[in-house]
Amino acid sequence: MAKFTQENKLNAVQRYLEGNESYHSIGESLGTSSSVIMNWVAQYNLHGLEGLLKKSYASYSEQFKLKVLNYMIEHGTSPNETAAIFKISSPGMIRKWRILYEKGGVDALKPKKKGRTLMKKENKRDTQKQVPTDNSIEALKAEVKQLRMENEYLKKLNNLSSKQGKITKQDKAKIVYELRNDFSVKALITLADVPRSTYYYFVKQLDRPDKDAELKILIKEIYYEHKGRYGYRRIRDELVNRGYKVNHKKVQRIMKGLGLKSMVRMKKYRSYKGKVGKTAPNILDRNFKAEKPNEKWVTDITEFKLFGEKLYLSPILDLFNGEIITYTIGSRPTYSLVSNMLEKSFERLTDKDKLILHSDQGWHYQMRQYRHALKEQGITQSMSRKGNCYDNAVIENFFGIMKSEFLYLNEFDSIDHFKQELEEYMNYYNNKRIKTKLKGKSPVQFRTLAQQAA
Repeated sequence: MAKFTQENKLNAVQRYLEGNESYHSIGESLGTSSSVIMNWVAQYNLHGLEGLLKKSYASYSEQFKLKVLNYMIEHGTSPNETAAIFKISSPGMIRKWRILYEKGGVDALKPKKKGRTLMKKENKRDTQKQVPTDNSIEALKAEVKQLRMENEYLKKLNNLSSKQGKITKQDKAKIVYELRNDFSVKALITLADVPRSTYYYFVKQLDRPDKDAELKILIKEIYYEHKGRYGYRRIRDELVNRGYKVNHKKVQRIMKGLGLKSMVRMKKYRSYKGKVGKTAPNILDRNFKAEKPNEKWVTDITEFKLFGEKLYLSPILDLFNGEIITYTIGSRPTYSLVSNMLEKSFERLTDKDKLILHSDQGWHYQMRQYRHALKEQGITQSMSRKGNCYDNAVIENFFGIMKSEFLYLNEFDSIDHFKQELEEYMNYYNNKRIKTKLKGKSPVQFRTLAQQAA
């Protein structure tokens, strides 16, 4: 690697700070990497001209290396940023320390002795000189204990950082408390850089009864009753339903502390095969709000893979309350899957209903039979624009919720067992599963209350 003077480095930094050149272009012109230029700029910003001084070779102690790694974990800084803060010439050196520590602990950070060890004949006088005094033994023991303390603290801090990200003073006080029986509390507080008042306040809180103990039990009860399907907002709404007034942020904080969180989403089956019949205009036009039941319905098909087989689900959802009107399930996505669903759904309609039924441009919904069945019932057909999933976002969202809450949380013995559990889930979704936008009510509860008020 080329040697650079302080003037070279300052010139490169000024070029970058002028804003006309990138790290990469400056590095390329000087025959070095962009990360080197980045480090010079960071050193200059933090320490001025002193940060660009040519550094002589330095042998860093294991205490210093632990301090650097500790700082990086605690503050979430990158190796580049940490190198600039501690005036370390190469961020790669910090990366190397981190790898060594992860593989071999503190011992791996000890500096290696340079050169060859010369063997000497021992005589009695030399042997007597090599016997350490009591003071040196005590000093060695103290150093070993200090290193062991730093090692244990860093391990716990690193583990905590990987789980939750940002480290708070309370987190560090908790680590000090956990290590208090093995090491001096005073030394631990100094190492963790926690004010004594913060630590002792934390200890004092441990002796007090948990004022949220009952709430935590209830939150866990609701979470597991709904098989992990509820996030903090719906759990808060369910608590209100049970007579507990609590802020949703507090529920979120408690759930985070308990390690409780809801599931993720998945993709859907695509039934578009080009133009095989007639398409309809987008009457719904993403206006997903309905003023009454049976005013706006949406439908689509999704796919399951179980026991090496595929299953296709075709439901209809009412936009008024998110209720599943009906559904059909089959091993093939045939037209009968949709036609049988329609016949079952028509039983919900009255002569007074003026319904819009929206779908995507899947081939089932372009069929003459489908369009004729809607026309006979006086239903207005609406279709999403080609390749635009957002035009039917509500049913897409339902599929994501259903797969994350039902499919991926359960184990099934057979296809028949799956269908039985699906029927139970649909009943749960309509009658028991509350929604925030329905004022903490389930779809059926919300519809019933609306019809009573009408």
